[in-house]
Amino acid sequence: MTTTAPLGAEERTDPATGPADGRRAVQRRIRPGNGFVFVLPFLLVFGLFMVWPIVQGLWMSFTDSSLALRDTAFVGFDNYTEAFGDPDVWSSLGNTVFFTAISSVPLVLVALAMALLVHSGLAGQWAWRLAFFAPYLLPVTVVTLIWTWLYQPELGLGNQLLDSFGMAPVGWLSDESVAMWSIAGLTVWWTVGFNFLLYLAALQSLPTTFDEAAALDGAGAWRRLWSITLPQLRRTTGLVAMLQILASLKVFDQIYILTKGGPNGSTRPVLEYVYDVGFTGYRLGYASAISYLFFALIIVVSLVQFRLFRRED
Repeated sequence: MTTTAPLGAEERTDPATGPADGRRAVQRRIRPGNGFVFVLPFLLVFGLFMVWPIVQGLWMSFTDSSLALRDTAFVGFDNYTEAFGDPDVWSSLGNTVFFTAISSVPLVLVALAMALLVHSGLAGQWAWRLAFFAPYLLPVTVVTLIWTWLYQPELGLGNQLLDSFGMAPVGWLSDESVAMWSIAGLTVWWTVGFNFLLYLAALQSLPTTFDEAAALDGAGAWRRLWSITLPQLRRTTGLVAMLQILASLKVFDQIYILTKGGPNGSTRPVLEYVYDVGFTGYRLGYASAISYLFFALIIVVSLVQFRLFRRED
């Protein structure tokens, strides 16, 4: 005699996961906290090399820590008060802001022009892309070595070109009024390739329907560029501008290798002054205080940019 199970009492199965009992067993084995085991190595490395140095540096900024002395005393806000009254801090901050202004604008506009040029369908696109992006792959030491020869007063290409036009030679790295502009030109040549890629990717993702409709209505190439393409690139332009401003504020490598802040401190940025104070003057506590003041400035700039972009959106 056979018995029939009540309707609905049979074992429910899922074609993807198997029987319900098996599914419940798998759920019992997978706990919400199991993923922590996988991220633990990253958290350890992050805490050791990122969080701990930040906390240690912040504490150091409230002390008179020095490479020349073993004993360290708590001095409160004395380092921060001294930093606000230090003329070298303000002059190096002015140099940093000036460099950011003269380098960020061309790094956005030149990158956009390069991306539009490649996106227009020129022959040999791989060569154009390689030529525009290749300098970005070079290390800073190679870039500065190349441009040191270009800026060389007697044999450099820059002054030779000026001489061919009957113009007087220029002290590209020795003239206080020219040195920062020379470093900005180097930086544009070196780093514009990254912004170029961002713009090119954005252009390739834009829908073509609006441009095609405008062309059918008789709009020319420049009209379509100003009225259709550029407005659609507004978000990308905001991203590129934000990234570029933050990168320019943190300038250090090329200036330190080329001029070491000279001539007469006219090109010394904040980060180089921090380096000089901490590792040449041995005042680690004071250097840490300047670093955190500069970090606060970068945070303020970032928040202002986010607010401006949110308003535009």
